[in-house]
Amino acid sequence: MSELDTLLARIRGCRLCASQLPMEPRPVLRATASARLLIVGQAPGLKVHESGIPWNDASGIRLRHWLGIERERFYSERDIAIVSMGFCYPGRGSSGDLPPRPECAPTWHPALLPLLPEVQLTLLIGHYAQAGFLGTDRGRTLTETVRDFDRHLPRFFPLPHPSPRNQLWMASNPWFETEVIPALRAQVRAALGFEDG
Repeated sequence: MSELDTLLARIRGCRLCASQLPMEPRPVLRATASARLLIVGQAPGLKVHESGIPWNDASGIRLRHWLGIERERFYSERDIAIVSMGFCYPGRGSSGDLPPRPECAPTWHPALLPLLPEVQLTLLIGHYAQAGFLGTDRGRTLTETVRDFDRHLPRFFPLPHPSPRNQLWMASNPWFETEVIPALRAQVRAALGFEDG
């Protein structure tokens, strides 16, 4: 097994937060050394926990629409790595899923990310991914960070979470569909090496 395969096996067997989780740990991620696009989300939801397939829910359908790529290409591990700030379902809170466990990313990302040398673009989906990767370089709000997405190119592209719960945000920020989505699709196509524009 490669160093990456060995690490992925260790992550999938992780029980670091077991006593803090509502269910048995089931770390969900996909990665290969050839991946050119890295998608970093918050943490798996309940549907993803149950299936073991990242973004296998309504949020994933919307995310694939934003990216302009079909499901088969989205799940091509050769091209796309999918990780999160917390690899296990954290449980429900009063207004949705709880935040990702704080131990997860600091424990695993420093070992994992260097083993993805071909990544051309990293999508930072939601507040937790943007805080973890951009730190103080992000805007004062998620809206500001997303609006100023081009400040973080060519390495990072910040996005809101595609959850159906964010319908009000989408309606309040029509510039996202008209300005950000076309730029996002162009950046994704370039990262993945699409030749047809």
